[in-house]
Amino acid sequence: MQFDDDAQLDPSQVEDVRASGPQPGGGRGGCMLPIGGRGGGCLLLILAVAGMFLFGVFPSPFTGNESGHQGGGQQPSAPPGLSPTGNLAARCRTGADAEQSEDCRVVGTVNSIQSYWRQAFGERGRKTYTPAKTVLFSQAVNTACGTADSAVGPFYCPADRKVYLDLTFFNTLQRDFGAEGGPFAQAYVIAHEYGHHMQNLLGTMSRVGPKSRPGAGSPSVRLELQADCYAGVWAHNAVKTGFYREPFSQKDIDQALSAASAVGDDSIQRRTQGRVTPDAFTHGTSQQREKWFTVGYESGDPMRCDTFSGGI
Repeated sequence: MQFDDDAQLDPSQVEDVRASGPQPGGGRGGCMLPIGGRGGGCLLLILAVAGMFLFGVFPSPFTGNESGHQGGGQQPSAPPGLSPTGNLAARCRTGADAEQSEDCRVVGTVNSIQSYWRQAFGERGRKTYTPAKTVLFSQAVNTACGTADSAVGPFYCPADRKVYLDLTFFNTLQRDFGAEGGPFAQAYVIAHEYGHHMQNLLGTMSRVGPKSRPGAGSPSVRLELQADCYAGVWAHNAVKTGFYREPFSQKDIDQALSAASAVGDDSIQRRTQGRVTPDAFTHGTSQQREKWFTVGYESGDPMRCDTFSGGI
């Protein structure tokens, strides 16, 4: 995974609120909420033993409509003198910076993902692509979907159309979930969250509806697998966005597949409860998550990501 040293990064697509410190917990987001919230629903698996959520869509019944006019909280403001992107604007200017800094790598990855989807929307005659910012936070954050802490993992909030990310999640992914780790595992997770943004823009998320329940073939699982597929589609087309020097290597793809497998419902359940309970699935099995990322990656075509028709 090598960035083009001369690629021009746009750090305005990433907001860094880590310097403002952890925000108060006890809000209406996170662990105490049942499946079936508004605006895409609670699509995350509560890991009672591990105390962890899988990355996905924020599970809040206070999530607003697609335009984001409703919400249970606001994003914390940065301290005086700190711009919305912290010092990312000064540090993350080119692809060479992305090769040297994890923060800048996130910026470059987000830039590439959004560049691809903007182009894909135009090619298919869709409405104009609406960008979604990624918010880097530490420990806890207030969002238009409610308050979340790092235990939620990376997530997308449909109400404010933002991706939220605590970078310590990737250490947890390796240490507690057995993922291989690496830069492309991180890129896969971010691309998965932007897959949810696509679903929000295209109306797929709203069609799943607030009454979605967990289960092996549930709409929640199908939504998550489609986001995995969209992540693979971006990976196939990433070099065309101009941010990367060459197509991703097999080692890169293996990192993504390892991450996808590590957070399969069956893998998580075996690790935390010693048995597999398909009726509680919310994201799909390890095999399914690998499969749908691969479908997207090998085809490079978002039209191949129809996880809602037939078997999965």
